[in-house]
Amino acid sequence: MHGKNELTLGADRAIYVGELARSGWHAHSAPVLLLGLSGRFALHLPDGVIEWCRSALVDAGALHLFDPCGETVATMYLEPDSVEARSLRSHFAHSGPVILDPVERLDGIRDIHSHVTAFDLRALLRWRLLQTAPIDARVTRVVQALRVGGMSPLDRDHASRIAGLSPSRFNHLFSEQMGVSFRSYRMWSQVRSAIGALATLPNLTAAAHESGFSDSSHFSHAFRKTFGNTPSCLLRPIRAVNVLR
Repeated sequence: MHGKNELTLGADRAIYVGELARSGWHAHSAPVLLLGLSGRFALHLPDGVIEWCRSALVDAGALHLFDPCGETVATMYLEPDSVEARSLRSHFAHSGPVILDPVERLDGIRDIHSHVTAFDLRALLRWRLLQTAPIDARVTRVVQALRVGGMSPLDRDHASRIAGLSPSRFNHLFSEQMGVSFRSYRMWSQVRSAIGALATLPNLTAAAHESGFSDSSHFSHAFRKTFGNTPSCLLRPIRAVNVLR
């Protein structure tokens, strides 16, 4: 795993393995598991707090700065509607938006490569993931429409019609069910779509246009807000983008 910068996108999750530059301050619209595969990393939190750890779970919307400190890392993003992400909500509610060292002994896990690439949180985390109720079908229809993507990003009025709700009721239900606002998740979904488009398109500009961004500046702004770094800084070192169907 070491020394290979590779991105894999699944239906409801994504994983990057390799080396990363220090990020700026940012907040994802999906929970993320950070793993230091070769050593400890630094996680900067508001109010000047700096935590050193080998693993961390960061909830959607939690402001942070990630400094890999030159280590090989894995970052596992879970879509908010995934079974694993919904199961983690009770842990975040109890422990706060950042949980340090949820993987108790990273160096003691057998065949960590297969667990990471298979998104096997059940094998990695030191607690059991509980069953949760499914996402409301009305929200699921909107999420599926967002993931189809296209040249015209779904606006709130169209999304609320798909859900069969008033715009205000839809906003409330979406946030309640997904743990993030519709607006925030729409940007996340659009950026994710552009990253996935790199598997078949020649450059970032083409990928951004394919995913509905008006221009490279628009895409770059959304990307920095999402990941705390520029698209070129994070994406150009990637040697492979794998999209799982």
